Amino acid sequence: MGTIKVENIRLYAYHGCLEEEAKIGSDYRVDVSVKANLKASSISDKLVDTVDYVHLNLIVKQEMAIRSELLEHVAKRILDRILKEIQLVAKAKVSVSKINPPIGGDVEQVTISLSKSRK
Repeated sequence: MGTIKVENIRLYAYHGCLEEEAKIGSDYRVDVSVKANLKASSISDKLVDTVDYVHLNLIVKQEMAIRSELLEHVAKRILDRILKEIQLVAKAKVSVSKINPPIGGDVEQVTISLSKSRK
């Protein structure tokens, strides 16, 4: 078993419960970590035998473009797609961070993390 990480994916999106967030948007950071059997790819040196991190990044970008009120909802959609579309993945973890959230204080970011394993 091995781990592939795609870290600090930076995006601009429109998530949040406030109307202003839907209109003006915010900066976000997404981190993805997947566990998979990487033995075959370590021997074959072929992309087809591993988890393509370009595919992981594409899933994140597409799901972040769909507005949600809660970051938990976005993270769950990302996890569900990873496990549905990439059969080699046994477990995935996604962290979604909102940079400079509008919460009435000097806060750098808020982050939620969810993980899911294949059944």
